[in-house]
Amino acid sequence: MKPLILYETTTFAEAVQLLDTNGSGFLPVVDEAGKLYGIITDGDIRRAVLHDKRHLKDIINTKPVVAQTSESRRSIVNRLFELKRRHMPVVDASGRYVEVIVLNDFAKRELTNRVVIMAGGLGSRLGELTRHIPKPMLNVNGKPILQKIIESFRAAGFGSFTLCLNYKPDVIQDYFRDGSTFGVSIDYTIEEKRLGTAGALCLVEKSKLTESFLVTNADIITSLNYADFLDAHNKSGAIATVCLKQYSMQMPYASIVTDDQGNLISLEEKPLVPFDINAGIYAFSPAALKYVPQEEFFDMTSLLLMLKDDRQKINTFRMDEYWIDIGRPVDFDRASQEYL
Repeated sequence: MKPLILYETTTFAEAVQLLDTNGSGFLPVVDEAGKLYGIITDGDIRRAVLHDKRHLKDIINTKPVVAQTSESRRSIVNRLFELKRRHMPVVDASGRYVEVIVLNDFAKRELTNRVVIMAGGLGSRLGELTRHIPKPMLNVNGKPILQKIIESFRAAGFGSFTLCLNYKPDVIQDYFRDGSTFGVSIDYTIEEKRLGTAGALCLVEKSKLTESFLVTNADIITSLNYADFLDAHNKSGAIATVCLKQYSMQMPYASIVTDDQGNLISLEEKPLVPFDINAGIYAFSPAALKYVPQEEFFDMTSLLLMLKDDRQKINTFRMDEYWIDIGRPVDFDRASQEYL
């Protein structure tokens, strides 16, 4: 999209003409160095005409919401859906205009696959924060964690949800109800006793899980492209796909590598050691449900090991997007800061 370069001589008429040429109702405005100065929309032009304004600096929105080149396109699109906006300019680290992401270019697929969210945990590691409220309803910058998760799935095209509840279920049901306020359909299962991260699947009506479905924990905020994750599962022919995230942990000691004779090859002081962790997001084919016992405590690790022991194919999907598991107060504080 061609930006308007703001010189002292740039006129209102030039802005209108370029806005019309771009044909998207959006015009990025840059200074002579190429840095984003602001934006003009067709709505700004209409208001300018109504109020008889013709000076560009009175019309330009100089504080637009912008994205960085380091952000993934999926993350930017999710932000557009959440903010209910059609355009977002992208700038580099020095503030130079790079491009604009237009929501219409990312037509949302409407997916019929169900999302099962395990939202019954006690959140005991969060202490006083969850004494009177279930962990999925803790607010991160004004919205419950669970709402952010549902909105992220909705932005990827998912519209059917089952929330598996146990601890203080009324708080969640009273907030989300049937989901229509959030543009989705929601139903619920209630555990009379704790069934674990996989055991609650036995309570979901099998008629709602006749095609591949996703399962996620209700304490994870991520910019993962859920539709791509589902596609990878379906293409793999696996009965289950586990989402992986690379995690690094600093060793408290120096790491030494030697050869077979004991000679020192290398030494590194307190290195960061990378490894893959389970991101708490899964895709399953309906055939996996026959491995879930009825009304028994059964966690996801047990299900995956049972599938493996039965020589069923289990796929993995490595994600590079943002991911945080809100399990401790420090994670909750970090999520609140990072989500800004």
